[in-house]
Amino acid sequence: MSTLRKTAASAVITLLALIAVTAHAQQPRFLSLTPPEGLPVIPVLEGWVANPDGSRSFSFGIINRNEHAIDLPIGDANFVEPARYNGMQPTHFPPGRSTGVFYVTTTPADAGIDVWWNLKTGDSEVLKVPGRAGVGAYELDFDRPRPQGALQPWASFGDDLSPGLLANITDHDETVSVGEPTTLTISASDPAERDPTDPRFGEPLDMGVTFVKYQGPGDVTFERTADAPEPENPFSEGDPRFARWSPPEANETEIPGPSGTASVNAIFSAPGEYVILGKVDIHSAPDSSNGDQCCWTNVLTRVTVTQ
Repeated sequence: MSTLRKTAASAVITLLALIAVTAHAQQPRFLSLTPPEGLPVIPVLEGWVANPDGSRSFSFGIINRNEHAIDLPIGDANFVEPARYNGMQPTHFPPGRSTGVFYVTTTPADAGIDVWWNLKTGDSEVLKVPGRAGVGAYELDFDRPRPQGALQPWASFGDDLSPGLLANITDHDETVSVGEPTTLTISASDPAERDPTDPRFGEPLDMGVTFVKYQGPGDVTFERTADAPEPENPFSEGDPRFARWSPPEANETEIPGPSGTASVNAIFSAPGEYVILGKVDIHSAPDSSNGDQCCWTNVLTRVTVTQ
């Protein structure tokens, strides 16, 4: 009887051990989260455009998975090949996905070549992407109307409005000192012709405007101008969307359609030559979004900052 009890006890202990091992093996294993810092900036080819003169335009964007902006000056860490197309790429990369912020237009003689954008973040390897024409899936046609009529807005930091991947570059004509705000103003208009019987288009659509640092040696801080209205929650307190709404950043504003201006104050932390990008979009339209590669226009302004 004693032997039987010992055998039974041994079997129970073995069974409990197996259960413990099995239970331990079935414990959930949590994957490590991606670190928020030290990740490389990734160049992205958005697509290419066949221009009427036989040249090609390549649209590039970026992915910055870090929680803060990264600056990569033009040089060994940020260059375009062939070298004749180097120099106009951005050097400042905000966190997240930035779509269609930079473009290269080749000459008709270079229409068949690859244009490579190379980026190297810290000690990471060089990441590069080719601007390559000929693949139909990457051909962009955003110069044509979308299904409900959306087109690229016309825009400029001056009065000479035009649409495009990069509509125009102007020079800021005001003297700017370190730490002193200067006002940057974009003019824009929406050229779309939409169905007037569609209730979605009973009133002109607003255009979104975003100002960002594009190139420059120091930090750029944006503030709303004194006459800019404070953003208001568009939803009533009883609407579930009321609690989820967040106000736009200081560098984000709107132009009531179909045309008008938008301004922001920019403050520069160091002397030098800067370029500010203004992106004007019509994403309030149902047929326009970054994901659809339509419909926005980029404009640039050069700013010289003195001590």
